[in-house]
Amino acid sequence: MPEFTYEAMDKAGTSTKGTISAHDTQEAAVRIRALGVYPVKIADGKSTGSTAKPAAAADGKVATSGKKVSRLQVLLFTREMADLLDAGLPMDRAFSVLIDQTDVPQVKAMLSAMQGDIRAGQPLSEALLKFPREFPKLYSNMVRAGEVSGQLASVMLRLAEFMEKEQVRRSQIGAALTYPCVLIGIAISAVTFLLTFVIPKLSGIFKDLGSDLPITTRILLSLSDILSHQWWAILLIIAGVVFGFRAWLRTDAGLRTFDQIRLNMPIAGPLTRKIVSARLVRTLGTLLGGGVPILEALEISSASVGNSAATEAILLARGGVRQGETLHESMSRTDVFLPVVRHMTAVGEETGRLPLMLIRTAETLDFEVDNTMRRMTSLVEPLVVVVMGGFVGFVVLSILLPIFQANSLVK
Repeated sequence: MPEFTYEAMDKAGTSTKGTISAHDTQEAAVRIRALGVYPVKIADGKSTGSTAKPAAAADGKVATSGKKVSRLQVLLFTREMADLLDAGLPMDRAFSVLIDQTDVPQVKAMLSAMQGDIRAGQPLSEALLKFPREFPKLYSNMVRAGEVSGQLASVMLRLAEFMEKEQVRRSQIGAALTYPCVLIGIAISAVTFLLTFVIPKLSGIFKDLGSDLPITTRILLSLSDILSHQWWAILLIIAGVVFGFRAWLRTDAGLRTFDQIRLNMPIAGPLTRKIVSARLVRTLGTLLGGGVPILEALEISSASVGNSAATEAILLARGGVRQGETLHESMSRTDVFLPVVRHMTAVGEETGRLPLMLIRTAETLDFEVDNTMRRMTSLVEPLVVVVMGGFVGFVVLSILLPIFQANSLVK
């Protein structure tokens, strides 16, 4: 039976070397994990120390070329993997458990491909790289840091908590926007119905009253005529505006200008800044807590905030850190970062607890975002009611004024 030399790392992060007998690299990896250590390198003992070619494994094309695995499924995988590793199960057995308990074909195919890579001696961080849509750069870098430090279980737990909070944030934003969107949709439908079905039936009566109609009635009849007979032109204009706007956003200058406008809008701007800042400090705190170097953590965080203007500010701060400045000093060069973020970063750097301070700042900002969104949502209903009431009043006035005018002429 051939012998393989290996380098491995235990849970404490201590590197060990040794030899083991196995039929192939895949079996050697399984036997090494059975010793309670994680293999970093496996090489044929007869070779000159070069790394053995991994056994053939699935390349992940089944999962990446078909239907995408959802965020919720990735979150469940992360949470369950963290629990299994924390319980002491070897990586290969943990994958077997997860594969057996899932009924989703895409997830099963993805996990099977990853398990094949793990059995071939690849670390988990490399197996994740074959699924970039499901596992972004933040995820794979966190896992790699956990492997190097020997704290993969705790890092997976951090990732699960991070993803859970991101999922909660998305759900809260979606729930907050659902009710206003429904109200606005109903209001637009009611207005369209009045202008296209009700007003045209009354237009003949108004024409019989003569041309000397009140200005409000003439405006109402014009709007009804445009919406009834030139609706196709309105749809073309709307489609042109939408496609033109989307094409503009695809350009770097357009996207940056729009994101800058979002940050500086009178009402929504402060809320956008809080959302972007919360996403930044949570991502950065999670990466630093997982052992990722600060320059790499800043680069990864810059791509996860969802705002190109904020991304440029983060990369500018990264350049300052690279030149020897502290992070809070680099953040002070721009007004994108909220004062609370700069101050809490300074406190974290002074006390040596930067990851913890960043996570706490994210929780504080999340709380403020929740309150702000609840207040804004509560204002939408009366605002829509007022607008609808104003339009209905305009319609009623436009209809009644000609009638009153005709009555006065008769008298």
